[in-house]
Amino acid sequence: MSRLKTGAIERDIALTRLGLGAGTQIAAHSFFNVFRSAAGREAANRDFYERQARVLADQLGQLKGGVMKAGQMLSLYGQYFLPPEAVAVLSELQDSTQPVDWAVVEPVLERAIGRARMAELDIDPAPIGAASLGQVHCAYRKSDGLKLAVKIQYPGVAAAIDSDVNSLSKVVMFTRIAPKGLNLIPVFSEVREMLHREVDYVAERHFTQDYCRRLGPDLRFVVPRVLERYSGPEVLTTTFEEGVSVRDPSVQALPQARRDRLGRTMVELFLTEFLVWHQVQSDPHFGNYRFRLGMAKDGSEDRIVLLDFGATRTFKPEFVRRYAGIVSGAVARDRGRILDGAAGIGLMHENFPADVLDGFVRMCELIVEPFNDHARDGTPPELLNAKGEYCWGRSDLVVRVGNVAARNALSRYFRIPPREIIFLHRRLAGVFVLCTVLNAEFNARDMLLAALDKAR
Repeated sequence: MSRLKTGAIERDIALTRLGLGAGTQIAAHSFFNVFRSAAGREAANRDFYERQARVLADQLGQLKGGVMKAGQMLSLYGQYFLPPEAVAVLSELQDSTQPVDWAVVEPVLERAIGRARMAELDIDPAPIGAASLGQVHCAYRKSDGLKLAVKIQYPGVAAAIDSDVNSLSKVVMFTRIAPKGLNLIPVFSEVREMLHREVDYVAERHFTQDYCRRLGPDLRFVVPRVLERYSGPEVLTTTFEEGVSVRDPSVQALPQARRDRLGRTMVELFLTEFLVWHQVQSDPHFGNYRFRLGMAKDGSEDRIVLLDFGATRTFKPEFVRRYAGIVSGAVARDRGRILDGAAGIGLMHENFPADVLDGFVRMCELIVEPFNDHARDGTPPELLNAKGEYCWGRSDLVVRVGNVAARNALSRYFRIPPREIIFLHRRLAGVFVLCTVLNAEFNARDMLLAALDKAR
């Protein structure tokens, strides 16, 4: 791409055009629904929601910037109130898109670090990765050949965030993929705040350095080192850290014990982040987790490379304490502890009907399935190996929890969860999927209990 539509008017026109087109489609759909049977109307509605979401996703993908990222975040919140067909399409808005020409981002880098420091680097003008808010270029420091990753924010995306979110909220209303009467103002307020966080490269630099400090002594992990000399408000330069994806054949071919070790390490990291550090890198995209395999047959030299801390969220101690109460109550099958923690963070209320509270308790006990005492808690036997270990690759827990959550959403007592939970569960689901792709087999109860103990 040789240019970006970064002007508020230009982007608003594009989205307004989309909204007007959606209005025409709605009118036609409503007219023909009059002549359809109940079954035909249901099928037509599913097809309609999917087509509307597809048009929306295609347009957001072309615009890049905050409006595309907002579409991705909408899919996270949308799982609680949008039709499944719309969520599925919006979820395809992956943070990997067509890059822009070097001429578009080079001025951003020059403003950030100056020509003299740019001259110290040999920068490849072809990016190694492109996302909705920026792209990454490989570079070498001429003085010593150190390989670097230079992340450059697209020009104008930060200034366009408020306009982007306002325009997107109108389009969602025009396309009618959200339930009529649902107040989406809080949802889009959260999306706006998260976008401002993600373009804050100074905060991302801080979190990268913090994780590097915390995990530096732990040889299981590799965190890039920040080079402040080549960084600025819209540029973040770190050491380039080699690694392969979890789906790479070299990872998939590892012996069971090594894959189990990697899976346990990822679960332990997540539990430590949240329960002990009170902060979580909430973006579970596989591109943020790479694997550097060693030569030792026992896996002791295998390393997990952690990348991109722009989506790191911090949590207040009181929230962590209450959430830990829900989790500890779920693994102990203690209904009172679960509901006390849920009331403390605004998920449940003691005056809700018993069936609503019972449904919530059952869902919490289902979510902690990998942390069960499997001999006591009734884990499906087909999910355990001969040693009684949980087989992550066989489990469809994410689907089962999603189905339960969807049924609960139909209740008039349902409320969209607090933002902390949405982003926390986003990462939790990502850890589960990663262990599933590793086809790991291990029990995680000991790690959870140890982390809960430290959380006190």
